[in-house]
Amino acid sequence: MSITRVEDIGHVRFAAPDLAEMRRFLEEFGLSCFERDGRLYGRGSDDAPFAHVTERGEAAFLGLGLRLADRESLERLADSEGARVEPFDAPGGGWVVRLRDPDGNAVEAVAGQAWDEAGAHVPESGFNSAALRRRLRSAVRLAQGPSRVRRLGHAVLNVADFRRSERWYKERFGFITSDEIEAAPGVALGAFMRCDRGDQPTDHHTLFLAQLPGGPGFNHAAFEVAGLDDLMLGHAHLKARGRNAAWGVGRHKLGSQIFDYWKDPWGHELEHWTDGDLFTAEDGSNKATVRDMLDVQWGSPFPALAGKRAPSFENVGRLMAFNIRLRQLFRRGRKEVA
Repeated sequence: MSITRVEDIGHVRFAAPDLAEMRRFLEEFGLSCFERDGRLYGRGSDDAPFAHVTERGEAAFLGLGLRLADRESLERLADSEGARVEPFDAPGGGWVVRLRDPDGNAVEAVAGQAWDEAGAHVPESGFNSAALRRRLRSAVRLAQGPSRVRRLGHAVLNVADFRRSERWYKERFGFITSDEIEAAPGVALGAFMRCDRGDQPTDHHTLFLAQLPGGPGFNHAAFEVAGLDDLMLGHAHLKARGRNAAWGVGRHKLGSQIFDYWKDPWGHELEHWTDGDLFTAEDGSNKATVRDMLDVQWGSPFPALAGKRAPSFENVGRLMAFNIRLRQLFRRGRKEVA
């Protein structure tokens, strides 16, 4: 039984040396931006007060926020962790418990925020498939410009020890594994984890933890957009402004999202996505492979695996499994010496 049950991801937090340049990028990415108390905030068109926050400083990922149901949940978490429930000094107010995960990332558990009125959903043009004709007596006419970000959907963290981080997040926030990734049989490298919302369908993953060879750090954060046309318009808009594309467009296998990844001016990856899978608590968990994690159902292949001399998925899995086993041996040796 977990201490609390997370309802959703709330925000991601960064530092950057130039808030004006970050604002230009975020607005081209499709967020609405405003400044308060020396910080830059970006929000989507949902009712959340903000989804992305940047403070001035050396470029870095600083942490993430997770939304809990109420202050009572925060009190239970604070009592368990020896922490305090404090007023949350950010747009929307509310209350926060500040923690550090096993890799030192700041985790802000937040509840009681004041929600804004959500903007209207941008209607997508009816799609005329061979089986279903939904757009009749009208033409598709799209307005050029940035994607229209609706909300923050998930974050991906590279971790030093997957099992340790998995245990930490599940014990405190009640995450459920959707797909556990094995680098080799019996060698887990990570998991896509969803919120436990009971019988209410929720995103395939809100948090993905992965023990990758590069070591712990930020991998990416993903923002839901209005739909496929909106995602493609955003791709064209960012490309026209010379922004740095990372991966896309394509459709993932795990989670099924149509994706498009871009880098902010300091190299942090942000993803546009649409049309992802939704599951309830009773839908259970699965095992998956490195191929499942990195392969696409259509579209741009994973950049490191593109080209004639690219390694195979199987060789990448063997390398990751070797790296994990080596770290396990190193940790075991240190404990024996101690």
